[in-house]
Parts: sequence; structure tokens; C-alpha cells
Amino acid sequence: MDVKNNTIDALNQPDFFEGMIPRKTTSAQAEKLEDGEVNPFTNKPFSKKYKTILQGRRKLPVHDQRENFLSLIQSSQFVVLVGETGSGKTTQIPQYLVYNELSHLKGKQIACTQPRRVAAMSVAQRVADEMDVVLGQEVGYNIRFEDFTSPKTFLKYMTDGMLLREAMSDHTLSRYSAIVLDEAHERTLSTDILMGLLKEICKTRKDLQVIIMSATLDAGKFQKYFNDAPLLNVPGRTFPVEVFYTSEAEKDYVEAAIRTVLQIHSNEPEGDILVFLTGEEEIETACREIKWEGEDLMRQNKCGPLMVVPLYSTLSPVAQQKIFAAAPVGRPGGPPGRKIVVSTNIAETSLTIDGIVYVIDPGLSKQKVYNPRIRIESLLVSPISKASAQQRAGRAGRTRPGKAYRLYTETAFDEELLEQTYPEIMRSNLGNVVLQLKQLGINDLVRFDFMDPPAPETLMRALELLNYLGALEDDTSMTKTGRLMAAFPLDPQLSKMLIESPNHKCSNEILTITALISVPPIFVRPRGAEKPADAAKAKFVHQDGDHLTLLNAFLEYKKNERNPQWCRKNFINERSMKSAVNVRKQLLRVMEKKGLAITSVMGNNRFYSTIIRKAICSGYFMQVAHREPSGHYATLKDNQPVVLHPSSSIKSKPEWILYDEIVLTSRTYIRTCVEVNVDWLFEGTSDYYTDLSSFPNCDGKRALEQVIKYRKRSGDRKKKI
Repeated sequence: MDVKNNTIDALNQPDFFEGMIPRKTTSAQAEKLEDGEVNPFTNKPFSKKYKTILQGRRKLPVHDQRENFLSLIQSSQFVVLVGETGSGKTTQIPQYLVYNELSHLKGKQIACTQPRRVAAMSVAQRVADEMDVVLGQEVGYNIRFEDFTSPKTFLKYMTDGMLLREAMSDHTLSRYSAIVLDEAHERTLSTDILMGLLKEICKTRKDLQVIIMSATLDAGKFQKYFNDAPLLNVPGRTFPVEVFYTSEAEKDYVEAAIRTVLQIHSNEPEGDILVFLTGEEEIETACREIKWEGEDLMRQNKCGPLMVVPLYSTLSPVAQQKIFAAAPVGRPGGPPGRKIVVSTNIAETSLTIDGIVYVIDPGLSKQKVYNPRIRIESLLVSPISKASAQQRAGRAGRTRPGKAYRLYTETAFDEELLEQTYPEIMRSNLGNVVLQLKQLGINDLVRFDFMDPPAPETLMRALELLNYLGALEDDTSMTKTGRLMAAFPLDPQLSKMLIESPNHKCSNEILTITALISVPPIFVRPRGAEKPADAAKAKFVHQDGDHLTLLNAFLEYKKNERNPQWCRKNFINERSMKSAVNVRKQLLRVMEKKGLAITSVMGNNRFYSTIIRKAICSGYFMQVAHREPSGHYATLKDNQPVVLHPSSSIKSKPEWILYDEIVLTSRTYIRTCVEVNVDWLFEGTSDYYTDLSSFPNCDGKRALEQVIKYRKRSGDRKKKI
């Protein structure tokens, strides 16, 4: 008997089918299937593990609301669900929809979006276990550059960005019967666009169900936006969480967090600790220091053993799974062991780590902020919102009463923190967003139904960028080049560079460089090993710039058969290299699908550096800095003073430098740079530099004017180097 027939029998065919279309279920009917002996989705007997997990699922607060949820979703196309941390909404609501929609019988899928890759992967694994199926088969996940699904998949966890990409090729999202937007309060770029898009799609697709979920949400605002959608509140934490504040502001929040961890470990009863910090470097530093101090305390027999685990998005899936390991066992009669998880805000939502009793919250996170006037997008450490603080505190109290230590004052919480996180669409470069909207068939961007419309100046900057890249016509209609660019899950400049690379006969090399730029830095420089790390990197350095240095390292990595030992010896981040290999494969498939030639310049042309740099220039010609008489650099378009990043391979001071990004810390740095010839700026991009009237009066502008005069006099508009 096949899966479909088994499901029909279990659900009692006369009650559920009318003209071969399944009707909706009740919670009692669904639970009868769950309590059965045979899995209706695989046609195999349920495992013992499944039965154990099922008992735990039935104790979750969301379970008591199952019938209410089904009643709402059967009477309304949109439902807003607010469930506290630990209520089980992320894992259970999609499963309730599976039994209600019976999407697998209709050849449809159910999607549940997550703002972060880590959450999508970990929750998919948990749900696969709960449904007693193999991850990647009936339940799967889809994240950027990794699609872990199959033709059997009917429940898919995915990042919001991946669902948006699917909408580009399928404007009505026809393969889905229900879509869950989880953690909607985070208001990511993709979530905001999806919300507006789903409102539009649901006008014609009355069969599509949309559920908007979060633990902390301005429910009234979301209800109003989604046509006065009904609201379902789900209670969450079983145990109370006691919140503590500092008496005065902390000068060094990392040091304060480390000190608090050790005090808890020394003085508090058994229970694991979750620490929030802002980035990888801070987390790794904190992990080392906590481990050293913890081992010292253990030697003095003052504390039990510690297991310190980092968590951030660029860790490998295997490393990320360590956060779910059990805490170490203390010596008989001695102090208990404890697990410490040190994480970015990816542990704030969707990820539930059992055993966490103590949470340490410095009240900060890294946020992307874009200034359209100077065209700089920075990753800044900023205060979190009250909603995020509540989410963080909610990580405690899952197994027994918990404690949250906020490393800021109560006055700061009351008076300085915003109620909700500032929407990403209000603080981001919208170049990629506009390209996505155009590909989705949305031409009137001004009238698109954003929940919070972006600033007009930011929108104009995005249109200007795409127009100069050749993605949009002057009337903002999409060009053939624009449609090609939209096919790549990349920033517009990288997409344009890839598309132009076959014209320079170096698409193979540009593919590699693009993949390396798209992953975390491949060169590592551990504290205490700076000199050997710098000496190792020097073997790969190319004097013409960082892009070519990255290429050299990748070629050596391949030559050494991707040997992990070679990576360690040369201070290469093996995780980043593996990611780059995977990203490159994905991009190669897109290029082949779009009929873009794969050509190589290495090994048969002594001018390969020039050719590759010209190809890079075809995408990044707007991101150029000029060396001023004072010796410092200034960006061409905005005359913004910048400095070469200390990690750059360029040690000379060439007159013209192209940069991949601007990093704003204590100074304004340009990172991932390459030396360019000024004449390359006019090859195929003359519209941008022909009219310099909008450029600020600076030495870079005067140098360009001299070049233009010379080119006009010589009549050679395509001067060859």
C-alpha cells in the first residue's frame, strides 16, 4: 500500500475527500494519525524515539491551542500568531498545517521561513525527528547555496531570502499551499518584501494560507496590515525568569560578560549559561578566556568542569550542533559541570537549547546601517530593542526557574531601548531589493505595499546603481542584463562582474573570486600567532591586489587536494574554503543554465592579472578611490577619506584603487582592494564618468577630467594598455 492510500485510509476517505480534494482536519483526527502504529508519510512503523518525542510535544503550550489554530486557519486566509519563547510554535505549527492541508496529497508544499540559516537547518532536523522521517526527504531545508530537499519534500524550512528567490521564477508561489513567516518581528529585508508580496498574491490565490508568527510582535500593526487578520496568543514559558540589571553602565561589556559567567559558575546552582555577544572575534576571545579561567577554578576544586561552545553563522553545521550536547558531568560529590554557549543573536530566536537556565545579555548586537548620502554600508554594534531583550531573557526558564543578567541599567532599558527592532529596509542599501522587486514584476516601487516604506533617497540610490550597471533602463524598466543579474543570489556588482567575465575570457577565475568574496575570510590570524600567519599569507600575496591573492590561495588549495592539514599549516580557514567550493559549484550551474561561457585565462596569458582586474572593474567601476597629494585615499563619487585595510595585500600606494566594501570602525577602511588603471573606468562604463558635474570638487575629479581631455584629443576612446 502506498503512502497516499495509507493516509486516505487513516483519515477515513468519505470524510476527507470530495472530488479527490482533501477537506480540512480536526486536531482529534490528526492526533489519531500521530498515535497510530504506522507513519502515514513513510508507510513504515513509528520508532520508539518517535513515541518518546510525541509525549514531549503534547506537553508544549502550543498543543493546547491546536484546535483554536485550525479553526482560525480554516476561516481566515491570514493568521497572526504570537507565542512566547518555548511555546513550540516554530516546530509544531508547520506540522499542524501538514495534517490540515494534506499538501503532499495535492502535490504541494508548506514553507516555514526563518531569518537565519542556522535556525532553518536546526529546526528542520528537529521536525524531521519529530515526524520520524529522514531529513532531506519528507522534511528538508533550503538556504543560500544549499538545497537539502527532494521530490518527496512537503515541509520545507528555508531562509526568507530563498523563498523570495523562488517567487522570482514563480510569481504566485504555486507550489505552496501554506506559508509560515516565522520571527516576523525581526523585520529583515526579505521578510518585509515577502509580506507585501504575499498580500498581493493572496488576492488571486484564495487557496494560499499565510501565518505570521513571532514571540514578540506589535500584533495590532500586523493584524491591520494583513486585512484585520485574527490573532492567536499562545502562552509560553512554564517557569518564571528573574531579571537582574547592573547598577551602572559597563565600560567593557565583553569583560563584564566573562566575569558574570565565572560568578554564576562559582556561586549558582546547576544549569547551563547562554551568553550573547556581537561577533565572531568577541565570541572566540570570550570562549578562550572562560575556558582558561574555568580550568583554573576547577584545579582549585572550586567549580565543576566547563564545556564552552561558540555559536555564530559562519560555523560549520557540525560545529553548530555542539550547542545541543549535554553538559559535562562533575566528579561524584563535587560541583556540577556546566555548558556555556557564547553566541551572536542567532540564538535569540528559533533555536531552543535545552538546559539553559542563565542568560547574560549585554544589550548589544551588530546591525547593518546604510548611509545613502555617502554610500557607505556599515556593520555597527548597536543597542538591541526591548523586544529582543525579552527574547533573550526568554531563553532561560525552560526546564526550571531561570535568571537573566542584563549588563545595563534598568533606566537604560526603560528609556533608551526602542520597543521593536528598527526594520532592516529602513537602514539598508536597496540595490538588490529593487532588482528582486523588478524581477517579481513589481514596477511601481513607490506604491508597493511596504509595511514601512524605505527612505526615498535610499530608493533613488538603488535605482541609480542599477541604471549604471545596465540592469535598468532610464525609465526603470528591466534590461536583459538586469534579468541575468537577478538570476544570481549575489549583490548587483558581483552579478554584473560575473556576467561580463566571459567577454574578458576569464569567467573561470572570476567565478572563483566571486565565491571567495561571498564566504567568510579565508585567511585566519589567531591571537599570539600573528607573525607565522602573516608569513603564511605572504606566500599567496599578489602585488596587484587582494582579489588575485584570494585566487592564488584557492589554486594552491586545489593543488594540495583540499588537504585540511595544508589549511592548518597555512593559516587558511578550511570551513570558508569548503563553503567557497560549494558556492562556486552553485554559481557555475547558474552560468551554464544561462548560457554564459566558461573560459580561463590562467596559464596561457602572461597578462592574466590585467585581464582579471579589467573584469572586476566591469562590476565595481563605481567603487574607486584616488590617491590624494597628501597620500591618503578618497572615494571618487563622494570624496570620502578612506584608508587601505591593514589586511590588504597592496603595500605600495597606487594612484587608483578599486574596493569591494567600505568598513567603518575607528577609521573608514576600504577592504578587498585591487589596483586599476584609470582608462579601464571608461571601457564599457563611459556613461558614469563622462559627465562629472555631480562629482565633488577633488583631486580625483580633476585627474579624471585630464584623462577625458586626453582621450578626446587622441580620439582613442578604447585605449589599450
